[in-house]
Amino acid sequence: MPNLRAHSRAWAELLRLPALFTVPGDAIAGAAATGLRPGRGTALALTSSVCLYEAGMALNDWADRAEDAVDRPHRPLPSGRVAPAAALTAAAALTAAGLSLAARAGRPALTVATALAGTVWAYDLSLKHTKAGPTAMATARALDVLLGATATATAPTHRTGGTPGDGTAARGAHGGPGTAASALPAALAVGAHTLAVTSVSRHETRGGSTAAPLGALATALSLSHAVARPWRAAAGTRDLTRAGLAAAYLTTAGRPFLHAALNPSPPLTQRAVGGGIRALIPLQAALAARSGAPVTALLTAALAPAARHFARLVSVT
Repeated sequence: MPNLRAHSRAWAELLRLPALFTVPGDAIAGAAATGLRPGRGTALALTSSVCLYEAGMALNDWADRAEDAVDRPHRPLPSGRVAPAAALTAAAALTAAGLSLAARAGRPALTVATALAGTVWAYDLSLKHTKAGPTAMATARALDVLLGATATATAPTHRTGGTPGDGTAARGAHGGPGTAASALPAALAVGAHTLAVTSVSRHETRGGSTAAPLGALATALSLSHAVARPWRAAAGTRDLTRAGLAAAYLTTAGRPFLHAALNPSPPLTQRAVGGGIRALIPLQAALAARSGAPVTALLTAALAPAARHFARLVSVT
């Protein structure tokens, strides 16, 4: 039993279990932006994005195993608790599972998922330590939002006729409300936040950067202001829900960003990265509320306590 517990903890660290709770909100925010009721396609997109995200976590540690042996020897691979081959196998298997789930939601969803998987693998294997790294990570997270929107808008439950494979399901991929394209603002918002957090994370092992957390703080201020304003007509409790979630986002992200800007030490920079990752949940919830889905927004926000709880047990970075 102790060995099983230690083995499970090692994999929880490898896959960054607390960060997993930030993933469902991407598909949920994308689905809400379409104005359609979440359905089978949304569920498939959500599970697909979870698989692809965890594939990226495993691949990240496999690709960084030599660097982690110097900077973070306690990580599962350099400490010998997880074999490198096992991590790479998990990454490949999770990628295959994610693409298979997306394929069940239709060709448009599979197309987006393939682009997402390609971006994740490119980031981990070649782009992470280049200037294009933060942009690649932001692109992956934006594509995750679009995956939820595409699967929701083009899944068979939202078709008006036709036969499988005749292209009818793809009609929801273009145009205004009720289509995947309507999720572009939400995707850009999540992408902008991810770009800011990833820029800060490039300094988490050595610290020393004031500009990155200051830029991230400015991004959080801008996004909180943007999501607090209605997109579609909303009133009363919807306004309060949206404003409250925007405030929760700014508090979760802004405070650690400010602390890291004032004292860019490695511990505070790492705390800023962790706070920025967890802040994705209230941001996704606020975006859903802004799209006129307050109940969905509150359900998304309910993931935050679980993320905080597991972050006390397993590092999110």
